[in-house]
Amino acid sequence: MSIAVALEELGDKLTEYPWCYLVTSGDERPHTLAVKPSMTEGGLRCATGTSSRANVVRNALVVMMFPPPTPEGFSLIVDGEASVDGDGVVVKPTWAVLHRPAV
Repeated sequence: MSIAVALEELGDKLTEYPWCYLVTSGDERPHTLAVKPSMTEGGLRCATGTSSRANVVRNALVVMMFPPPTPEGFSLIVDGEASVDGDGVVVKPTWAVLHRPAV
């Protein structure tokens, strides 16, 4: 079961999810990086390495996968369009969903 999260409610929901995996797409394979995003006026900003930033330049479509706080909890998955911002990226969310627990 999945539950859609309204984008205007995403900031409040993020208080339950302090970190996530940022997944970008490179030339050969996806690249995953654990990050601690912060909500800004432009979206979710997180510091990244050079590989993630280079991938965002090639393909702005990313996904942020927030693990559940407990094994019985829901994962938060955020799709978005990213742009490079200094030493990181800013992800403008386009869709968010709570995904069913694994247990």
